Order: sequence, then structure tokens, then C-alpha cells
Amino acid sequence: MEEKGGELRRAIGIPGAVLMGLGSIIGTGIFVSIAIATQVAGNGIVLAIFLAGVLAAFNGLSSAQLAAAHPVSGGTYEYGYKFLNPLLGFTAGWMFVVAKSASAATAVLGCIAYLFYAFDIDQTYGASVSAGLALLVIITILVSGGIRRSNQANKVITGVTLAGLAVLLFVAWLKSGVPVEPLRELSVDFEWNTTLYAAALMFVAYTGYGRIATLGEEVLNPKVTIPRAIIAAMLFIVLLYLLVSLTSLHVMGAEAFGRTIEGDAAPLMAVSRILGSPVVEFIVTFAAITAMLGVLLNLLLGLSRVILSMARRGDLPVKLADVKKSSGSPNVALWTTAVIIGILVISGDVFFTWAFSALTVLIYYSITNLAALFIPKELRLYPRWMAVAGLAGCLFLAYWIESTIWLYGLAVLLPGLLWHFLRFKYRRT
Repeated sequence: MEEKGGELRRAIGIPGAVLMGLGSIIGTGIFVSIAIATQVAGNGIVLAIFLAGVLAAFNGLSSAQLAAAHPVSGGTYEYGYKFLNPLLGFTAGWMFVVAKSASAATAVLGCIAYLFYAFDIDQTYGASVSAGLALLVIITILVSGGIRRSNQANKVITGVTLAGLAVLLFVAWLKSGVPVEPLRELSVDFEWNTTLYAAALMFVAYTGYGRIATLGEEVLNPKVTIPRAIIAAMLFIVLLYLLVSLTSLHVMGAEAFGRTIEGDAAPLMAVSRILGSPVVEFIVTFAAITAMLGVLLNLLLGLSRVILSMARRGDLPVKLADVKKSSGSPNVALWTTAVIIGILVISGDVFFTWAFSALTVLIYYSITNLAALFIPKELRLYPRWMAVAGLAGCLFLAYWIESTIWLYGLAVLLPGLLWHFLRFKYRRT
């Protein structure tokens, strides 16, 4: 039985919220995007990770104070409506759904690729898509059980992934030494334009902390839990990205590591293979699989909550706002999310969707920072200059993304704005 317009349940504390953020960040970002950005910037990836981390921190603080001031599900879609205007609110929600659906499809295909690699299965198109759709259905069923069950599953998945990465770093340092050489080579292999483009690509890898904000209606004591969880997740993930990237560059070199995205092997698998340890290679493979599962689980949660919020306001069909009484899960929105992701699993391009996600996410967080500028003084947690820095940084990095990606972005944004305009005109009439 569905409870129309029901409320979600508050069941997540600070540790669970931090792990929700980490579960969304540690996945395609660390197992794929580092190599993509390295192919663009070479050793400049080290600086790109730092720059993207600083910008993500400003965005994270803007998200934290917005979520604390207005603790409902929906993220910047809700903040845009609350502190800006309906057009910007709708734009944020539309871009979030598009960008993160593509990211979720990438996570599905990435997970299947790792699974097929682990069991030595030929990666034909038909087999990959069929297995991907089956995996999507299984994880959607898990998430439909409610936030408490999803939270428990996320803790296990994130724990396994972190353990696998710890093993990789330990063995790499034991065999190859402390990774300081990439820092010395940064001055030799460095260009600002490629580094800033790589920073834009890496920014996407950090934005999983937004899952904490989009779950604002399901955390305990949101004014305390959300800011602390976002800050803790950001500090941890910047350090982890730097350690993994420095280690990978030290073991393989920037050029070879960047080329790993063109072959059959995943980037960190290639690193573990050079270390000559089948045990480490197996552990990294298993960690990669759990990481992709964590990304998919958290994206299903975040996307379904944004669709729920848009339906509550009438920007999407009202039926999508139904919440199942027994589990407290918005199952209609959840399965709609799964269908959208499934379509992209059938037709998606992994490399393109990552760059496309970079553009749409930067637009999304530009609106986030703009909304943070208009928080009333009595609700403000951090100074306004942080939101200004976040807004300027998002727009600046978006400039360095290829023009072709901008054209695709506009092709997706304009139909959404047309739909919003027609719906608004119809409702007024």
C-alpha cells in the first residue's frame, strides 16, 4: 500500500551520513576518473585533485548550511525554490537527474566490467547490458526496503572498499617506496589549461557528498549531522584521492596510467598487476566491485529523493510523490529512477557521460552556491565569501570543458526549461 504524500523517516546519524557520502564518492571517481584526468593532465593530476578538492569543500559547506537551514529531501532543487526562484530550482533538479542518471549507468557498466574481469567472462555488448540490467533490478529491490536497510548495506560496501584500497596502498609503498617522485615531476609535466580541465573532471568525483544533503529529511538532528558529516567526508576523501593518485603515478608513471582507460583492464587493476601480487589484484578487483555497488545504491537513493521532491511540487507527475507506508521508501520515484538508468545502461557511453556529468554538475553546484548567498543571516553557518568562491570556481571550471559537451548540455537543458514554462503557464491558466 502506498501512502500518498507521506513523510520519510529520520534514521541516520553522523557516522551513517559520513559513510553515505563516502559510499557515493568512492567508486567511479577513484577507480576510473583519476586515470581519465591523468590522460588529460599528466602529472598535473596531483594539482587538479587539490584544486577540485578546494572547490568541492566550498560547495560542500554551501550544501551543508543550505541543508541545515532547509532540511528536506531534494538538495539544490529545494534550495533553489526556497531561496532563489522556481526557474533556478527546476533547473537544478533537472540537471541533477540527468547528470546523476548518467553517472549511475556508468557505475552499473563499470561494476559489470569488473565482475566479468574477475570471472574471466567475455565482455560482449549483449552480455554486459543484460547483466547490468539484472544488477540494477537487484540493487533497486534492496533500496526499496527503506533507508535503514540501505544504510546498513552501504556501511558494509564502503568498509570493504576502503579495506581494499588500504591493502593496495600498503603493498605499493612496501614494494615501490613512498610516492614522492610524482611531486618532483609536476614541474616538468604541467600545463594550466589541461590541469584546469582535469580539475573539472575530478570535481565530479567529489560531489557524492551531495547525497548527504539530498537525504536531509532522513538524518537525525540535521542542523548538526549534515554539516559535520559533509566536512568529515570531504577531509577524508581529498586525502584518499591524493594518496591513490600519487601511488598510481609512482608505480606506473603518468603516461602509462592515463592509457589504462583505453584498454580492457581498470586503472587500479593495472597498478596492482604491476605489483606482481595476485592476492592484491583480487582484493582490488573485489573492492572495485563493491565500490561501484555503493555508488549505484547511493545514486538510486539521491535521485529518487530529488524526483520525489519535484513530484511533490508538481514539476513531475504527482504519483511519483507516493511513499510506501511499511518501509518509508518512495518506491514509485525509485523504480522510475531505475527505468531512466536502465535506458542509459543500454545506450550510454562511459567516457562521454563522465565529461557530460562534469558540466551538468558544475551548473547544479553553481545554483547551490547562489542559493547559499541568500540564506537569511540568522540561519547562516559560514561567511558569504565561501559561497562566492564556490560559485566563481564552478563557473570558471565549466569554461574549460570542451565546447561539444556544452552543446549536448544545452540540448538537454532547453527541453526541460520548455517543459517547465509550459507547465507553469498551464497551471496559471
